[in-house]
Amino acid sequence: MRIAVAGEALIDFINTGPLAFQGHFGGSPFNTAVAAARLGASTGYITQLSTDLFGEPLKAYLDSNGVDTRFVQRSEAPSTLAFVERGPTTNRYVFLAKHSADAGYAPEPLPDLPPETVFLQFGSVSLLNEPAATTITNLIAKHADRLIVSFDPNVRPSLIPDMAAYRQRAQTWLRHSRLLKISDEDVALLMPGSSFEECAQAWFALGVQAVVVTQGGAGASLFQPGRSRIDVRPPQVTVADTVGAGDTFTAGLLTALLDQDVQHAGDLVRLGDEAWRQVLSFAATAAALNCTRVGCNPPQRAEVDAFLRS
Repeated sequence: MRIAVAGEALIDFINTGPLAFQGHFGGSPFNTAVAAARLGASTGYITQLSTDLFGEPLKAYLDSNGVDTRFVQRSEAPSTLAFVERGPTTNRYVFLAKHSADAGYAPEPLPDLPPETVFLQFGSVSLLNEPAATTITNLIAKHADRLIVSFDPNVRPSLIPDMAAYRQRAQTWLRHSRLLKISDEDVALLMPGSSFEECAQAWFALGVQAVVVTQGGAGASLFQPGRSRIDVRPPQVTVADTVGAGDTFTAGLLTALLDQDVQHAGDLVRLGDEAWRQVLSFAATAAALNCTRVGCNPPQRAEVDAFLRS
């Protein structure tokens, strides 16, 4: 297990017409775990899944994609459900997550991740519901000195009653994180009115060593202390759906960093500009290929490699 991903698993019901929905496996961390496994990284998942009619196929899907589920707990609590209205550039969500299995994740003791683990990825809706939010916060604190903690906020403002309180708690998550992958929409929510550069400087002061800001079809930008900004653009594809694009980008980012032999937080700083461009291009290509399909359906490693060679 080189990559460990902590957070929610759910069913995305994507609208196909007025009050008509098609179910898909989802949840940002769940998507990231599946995507990383498909991209060839040894990946484990940390959560609690229901034993209900949604939880069983979620577990089977993880297993069929080669995700290590040794740290997945089971519960009779219901699965989280999300209803998604697709838009041309973004999506609207309604979550049914209170008292769900993943929201109730609270193992005692906290798991000890194996010695070969390099990245601990976390974020999204799992940080909005207790006791999972505190459990995951404690989990990253426990491993922050040994692993590269990677944070993708994936902010859902419709689920956050007090944005000021959320921003304050985000400071704790950022202090434990060395790699931050964040969308331009999340930047605007966390630090409204600030430029990407201003936000990055503030996060560097908390200990973050690399900030990757994604901007949908406009590409992604890397910010690091004392270094020039690096920008990449995604390949042009016919977009069928954007669900899971950011999650697939995150998986591509972590997988490509492993390919560059990143093992410790200091390696993020030592990695050269050309290597970072290769990492970002790989992540952007993986995300773009996901967008050619309905729902989150990340590409296999061979698909990304073939696209990059073409």
